Amino acid sequence: MRSLIIHLKKLDWILVTCSLFLVLIGLLSIYSSSNFKGNFLNFRKQVIFLIISFFLMISLSFWDWRALRENSRFVLILYVICVLSLFGLFFFATAIRGTRSWYKIGLITIDPIEFTKIVLIIILAKYFSKRHIEMYRIRHIFVSSLYVLVPFLLIFFQPDLGSALLLVILWIGILIFSGIKTRHFLTLVLLFILVATFSWLFLLKDYQKMRILNFFQPQLEPLGMGWSKTQAKIAIGSGGFFGKGILKGSQVQLGFLPEPQTDFIFSAICEEMGLLGVGIILILFFILIWRVIKIAFSAKNNFQRLFASGFAILLLSQIFIHIGMNLGLLPIVGISLPLVSYGGSSLINNFIAFGILQSLIVNS
Repeated sequence: MRSLIIHLKKLDWILVTCSLFLVLIGLLSIYSSSNFKGNFLNFRKQVIFLIISFFLMISLSFWDWRALRENSRFVLILYVICVLSLFGLFFFATAIRGTRSWYKIGLITIDPIEFTKIVLIIILAKYFSKRHIEMYRIRHIFVSSLYVLVPFLLIFFQPDLGSALLLVILWIGILIFSGIKTRHFLTLVLLFILVATFSWLFLLKDYQKMRILNFFQPQLEPLGMGWSKTQAKIAIGSGGFFGKGILKGSQVQLGFLPEPQTDFIFSAICEEMGLLGVGIILILFFILIWRVIKIAFSAKNNFQRLFASGFAILLLSQIFIHIGMNLGLLPIVGISLPLVSYGGSSLINNFIAFGILQSLIVNS
């Protein structure tokens, strides 16, 4: 018992507290938006996911993170599981809004993309931590890109452009933290431009092109994708400082705001909790990411530093894209708000990452 108490005292409870408060704010918004249809199943499921996630995090804090750095076979198995699960989506997943991204088992949907994000952080941190002295060699950039390329293509052709882009951002971010040379980075930027041009001409579907065009010209589809952006802006602008109150937002309660529990939960919170609620969320995210970055800066080896940095990049990019979508500053690409939006797979995998971070702290 004494050793258990000592272990728990070593945990970063500021990180834990911030993450729990963010989830609770999300639960409050999910409960409110569930009222529109009178169906609170998602709210109840999210509560269960939170309980599972919390115990997973505590359990993983006891696990020695060195198994991830030293056991190549174990990490490779995780990666293969990710690739197979993404491949299986094309055959066994139910198409939801034209995208095959979830396995549906009874009342539960499982999103293997979320698990893939964490595994990629692990495998890239492991790869670069072993080769940080040789980062001047471009072959390491090429080999690392192959780890990302396979899941990227499987996700891109589901099609899920937003999640595919997140993997690219994650890879480039970890590359930068690994010490990539400037000329190599500029080469990657040029390559990205060429790939983006090729994708626009030959790979992107019409509706994906329309999302991007609609970002620049909302009038092209005022009752389609333009409608979502317009309703999100109305919700954000109508909340004021204190918000209209839980269960009182017209955009949320009358069903005008699309996907208020996932893609547009930021807008829903703006309407019902106002600038005050949004400010609290942003402060909590700032503290949370600061704690993750602090773990990276205090790391005793490159694997710890790269894992923590990679997870911080993942959180930052998702937050930035989600809020940018809601404000109309970025195209709508279906990225949820970490810890706040509804989604069991996302919540569980974020807390798995928190558990690994806690293990880095306790078992260093």
